[in-house]
Amino acid sequence: MLKSDDEIKRMAETCRIVAEVLEGIKAQIVPGVTTGELDKAVESAIRSRGGRPAFKGYRGYPASVCTSVNEQVVHGIPGSVKLRLGDIISLDVGVQYRGFYGDAAITLPVGAVSTQAVKLLAVSERALEEGLEKCRAGNRLSDISAAIQRCVEAEGFSIVRSFVGHGIGRSLHEEPQIPNFGNPGEGPELVPGMTLAIEPMVNAGNWEVEILADGWTAVTKDRSLSAHFEHTVAVTKNGLNILTKL
Repeated sequence: MLKSDDEIKRMAETCRIVAEVLEGIKAQIVPGVTTGELDKAVESAIRSRGGRPAFKGYRGYPASVCTSVNEQVVHGIPGSVKLRLGDIISLDVGVQYRGFYGDAAITLPVGAVSTQAVKLLAVSERALEEGLEKCRAGNRLSDISAAIQRCVEAEGFSIVRSFVGHGIGRSLHEEPQIPNFGNPGEGPELVPGMTLAIEPMVNAGNWEVEILADGWTAVTKDRSLSAHFEHTVAVTKNGLNILTKL
């Protein structure tokens, strides 16, 4: 699923919408706001830029953003839940625009949070950065995975194994799958034209997760905190292009 330089430029337009929406929603992460209100704001921001929410209707998902609070790992469905001081919330946004998809996620604190939460967010974001450092032509896919796992486990946290990163482009999910754990030097060689969504999900406790009765929301089995960071990137002959970074 390699992309031409022109296709990567078109993907960058989509990914800029994703980045702008995530940047804009940060100011609304305050105690008392509902996740449903955040969903409406995200959908409005996407559509005002000419995009379409990629998640809404995808396999029956009912919303435009995934809002995963505290022990929720991914795919939290927005609704009436109000954010409280000390919560953390992961926001996962996908956009389709002019035939291409972009996907990114951030985890944010709601005001002052616990020391553990501060460390979890910092380590999770750093794990993404270390994975991205390995995302260059000539490396192997699992070099990304191993770097993420090494960063996370060195700090006493754990990597979720049930959900992985993925290729992205004309479809929201393309090959290859990109685990956030594994041994280096394995899997396909990274080559220019690959467009990938790299997304570590990190638990403060055990790596195991379970799905709630809504069929979507994944939570940590031990109910420890979880964080999620993601970028859509392109491997090019000139190095890595982080498409969802403003």
